[in-house]
Amino acid sequence: MDIFPDGLAIFVFILATILMGGGASWLAGRAIALAWQPWWHVVLPMLLLGLAVRFIHFAVFRGTLLTLPHYLLDAAVCLGVGLLSFRVARVGQMVTRYGWINEPAGRLGWRRRPHIAGDT
Repeated sequence: MDIFPDGLAIFVFILATILMGGGASWLAGRAIALAWQPWWHVVLPMLLLGLAVRFIHFAVFRGTLLTLPHYLLDAAVCLGVGLLSFRVARVGQMVTRYGWINEPAGRLGWRRRPHIAGDT
């Protein structure tokens, strides 16, 4: 198996899978988080988006449509970006909407504020 789908140049992989698929994954993961859905609701849409990215490779760049290794690569990129955007959005929600009890703990986490009234 070639490292890039269908032996295409790296710029086609970056354009179709990372920029187009990753961009759509970022927006979808963020939308799911902003709807207060759990993280596992991201998985199915990202797997379907992997199929859409595979179709872009097929229709626009004359790649193969149904190959498992290439689909897995596209789906993995979409799933990774979708879950990352979900987490970033969820941290933003928890810190801004519940700022009285939570504080940022890095870009991908939050923690309870120390000395909250009522905590013992």
